[in-house]
Amino acid sequence: MGAPADHLHAWLRDAHAREEQAVTMLTSQSARLENYPDLEARIDKHLQETRDQIVMLDRCLERIGGASTIKDITGRIVAFGQGLSGLFVNDEVVKGSLASYTFEQMEIASYKILIAAAEYAGDQETKRVCEAILQQELAMAQWLDEHAATLTRKFLERDQQGMTAKH
Repeated sequence: MGAPADHLHAWLRDAHAREEQAVTMLTSQSARLENYPDLEARIDKHLQETRDQIVMLDRCLERIGGASTIKDITGRIVAFGQGLSGLFVNDEVVKGSLASYTFEQMEIASYKILIAAAEYAGDQETKRVCEAILQQELAMAQWLDEHAATLTRKFLERDQQGMTAKH
């Protein structure tokens, strides 16, 4: 049996690796967006939030024992492959938004788990950090949810008119 703090530490390393993965994915997606300025602006905002989240998680991990470089590198490699996959589809903006929304939902669940684990382990600072990050993830997921139909219509309109629609 592991101690609650051990599980919390492992799950924090996982969250850190996911945020590293998110930076790679968001950077790749943002760099190719040409015809969706609202989406690009929101992704860029969340990209900065994600970079800030990594710093906050680094501080939590330093307090309790350090990050996992192997998990971070693995996350970046996976994200790089996901970023490249957008080059080969004709509806990258739609599929990218779907992937981003799905990724946000996974992060939301993860931070809810981390909050409960931090509370159980008595780590109020980690709990506070995870609650702050959770609010950012919820806001990004809500933005994607609220703009999915508009984004899809814009893609379809551009595609039907023979204009660049994929990004």
